[in-house]
Amino acid sequence: MYLQEYFPFYTTYSNPFLYEGERLQEREFNLMKSYYPRTVQRIQEKIEEECDLLDYEGSRLYDEYPDKYMLYHLGSRIRESMEPEISTQAIREDFLDELIQVMLCQEVSRRRCRRHRCRRYF
Repeated sequence: MYLQEYFPFYTTYSNPFLYEGERLQEREFNLMKSYYPRTVQRIQEKIEEECDLLDYEGSRLYDEYPDKYMLYHLGSRIRESMEPEISTQAIREDFLDELIQVMLCQEVSRRRCRRHRCRRYF
């Protein structure tokens, strides 16, 4: 009976390689971001800033089914804030809107996956 109740102390230590896959993915993503054109890099930075503001417990980003209108509105806000920088360049407006929406959805998806992976361990 005593042996069944015994729990060795060393099994409570965490696995040091638990987040190694996460670090590799993040490094790969940052490498690929470094290959983006300058305009797209600035858009990506702005998207990350906006997502950082919404990255908190209970955020709408982490709803089971994110609201499409919320993503559209966030993309429009990003576009309006980037307007002075991008207006001088020859980019069609509808293409720019679509590019921002795709990059925003990709960033939200990446953050949701990262949060889901981290939360399942705790």
